[in-house]
Amino acid sequence: MSLTILVIEDNEQNMYLTTFLLEKHGYTVTQARNGRAGITQAIQFPPALILLDIQLPEMDGYAVARALRGHPELAAVPIVAVTSYAMVGDRERVLAAGCNGYIEKPINPETFVVEMARYLPSQ
Repeated sequence: MSLTILVIEDNEQNMYLTTFLLEKHGYTVTQARNGRAGITQAIQFPPALILLDIQLPEMDGYAVARALRGHPELAAVPIVAVTSYAMVGDRERVLAAGCNGYIEKPINPETFVVEMARYLPSQ
């Protein structure tokens, strides 16, 4: 049985590429196009890992991460920000919001899955 990864991303091209790469490596991918849908989906079907865009409509990724961390059943689920925010202090803000890690966009298709897999729980 493959691990399920929830991708919360509003950009169609980014969602397609991320999903393609993960599925190619045997992961099951569930998708949410905004933060509120991602929170609902994570609570109903807790994934092994959440990949979270920070620049989302309505509710930014920082707020999404804090909301996810407010649910005890999701406490052990790693959250990795996948974001174009790459200025000084952005990584620290992502981690302070409750994310376990940070991957910069644009993602590198050759290394993305290995970078992401570092945050998966040991099997």
